[in-house]
Amino acid sequence: MSRNVSPGARARARIEVTAAIKEEARRQLAAQGAAQLSLRAVARALGMVSSALYRYFPSRDDLLTALIIDAYDSLGEAAEQAHAEIAQDDMTGRWVGVCEAVRAWALAHPHEYALIYGSPVPGYHAPDSTVPAAARVGLLLIAIARDAHHARALAEPPLPPALRPEAERIAADLAPDLPPGAAAALIAAWAQLYGLVGFELFGQFHRVVEDREPFFREAATRLARGVGFLEPGAA
Repeated sequence: MSRNVSPGARARARIEVTAAIKEEARRQLAAQGAAQLSLRAVARALGMVSSALYRYFPSRDDLLTALIIDAYDSLGEAAEQAHAEIAQDDMTGRWVGVCEAVRAWALAHPHEYALIYGSPVPGYHAPDSTVPAAARVGLLLIAIARDAHHARALAEPPLPPALRPEAERIAADLAPDLPPGAAAALIAAWAQLYGLVGFELFGQFHRVVEDREPFFREAATRLARGVGFLEPGAA
């Protein structure tokens, strides 16, 4: 690049090339799956030599990590935007709205959803840098449960004695101001949420559940009840 090109122009060019690389990588994910992602194939599709692409992403794993963080952040942003539009005193509505936003995002981005919640990519181990983005939806659900608890709109679910030590550890690590029973139930509901979405997205509901939107809304509401969210007016 010419020495006369300003640093700002170089930065913009790098942003544009990085975006083009990731967009092509997403196309390859859709066509072949994450396990087949190849830096050489991405470079070839963009008309770049491999050595040039390596200046942006030194390895396939670096590119996968960037795609994973982007997907988690996109999902988290969708959930947070939906949540912001719901009345703050509607605890169950906030929970269900976040769940529905997760489902809507997954249906609109099936290959990115598969990347973050599908089968692990052989040989790839997600670094700690993916954790903040991956935690966005979970932290949002914890925040809703915390608000419900403080508003006396959450009743601690029954907690079997054998589960209490683990429930207390979960609460201490993730939500110290939630009752242990609610914290453990929330983790179970979080996993069930992605199970519901995955069943729909990957075809397990075919010829089983046809009218899926109301089915999902009711299932998400039941997840809220399982965490301890009270019916409106029951606080």
